[in-house]
Amino acid sequence: MELRATFDQDADLYDRARPGYPDELFQDLARLGRLGAGSRVLEIGVGTGQATVALAARGYRVVGVELGSALAAVARRRLAAYGDAVEIHVSPFEAWPLPTEPFDAVVAATSFHWVDPGVRVRKAADALRPGGVLATISTDHVAGGDEAFFAAAQECYLRWDQATEPGLRLLPASEMPSDSEEIDVTGRFGPVSFRRYEWERTYSTDAYLEVLRTYSGHRALPPADLDGLLGCIRELIDAGYGGHITKRYLNQLRLAARLPER
Repeated sequence: MELRATFDQDADLYDRARPGYPDELFQDLARLGRLGAGSRVLEIGVGTGQATVALAARGYRVVGVELGSALAAVARRRLAAYGDAVEIHVSPFEAWPLPTEPFDAVVAATSFHWVDPGVRVRKAADALRPGGVLATISTDHVAGGDEAFFAAAQECYLRWDQATEPGLRLLPASEMPSDSEEIDVTGRFGPVSFRRYEWERTYSTDAYLEVLRTYSGHRALPPADLDGLLGCIRELIDAGYGGHITKRYLNQLRLAARLPER
């Protein structure tokens, strides 16, 4: 099974545990992308609709493409109140036929990296009208919050996950790269802009373990190793941090407008 397909194995867990996105990000997307009520938006990798709800709530007409049928079913339930303004298709984005009517924006929230690199930017450009924007949102765990816990947790990973590299550390948000090369080289988009959003969330032990169970790399571990890893982390949080830890996130919004055809 492809790693990107593992998210569909427990869609309700994914919907419950994944952290979502700050509202400021969608405000900036609307302002910088010049989007308003009635704008046509294509979303790549809807998941359970966490970003989709924020898009639909702003009056956009959203067409979503999602690889996993179980994830798509949860998203449809969450978005039922928006009626015909939202439609969700189950398909890999690479294989999904683009409609003839172009979009004002193509949005991918923590999903663009799962799409074939040889397809994703080109097909997004094909989906957009001239002046329409490609907006990708990344999510990273960065230094902050309970840093001592995350440093100590590396011992659990070294013990139970053979893919763990020794010496890994969390980077400050200021050291996280902003990469536009894959967009720049196509010649189909104008200058790329970036916006960053740092925020923190505090988790109980059980809630944090639920988050870990949604990560593709964790889901790919043999069951005994996953149980050992989660047990090690549970003991660390309960014994050393009073049953709660705080994690710092960085979301990065990358925006570029499609140029007219020459």
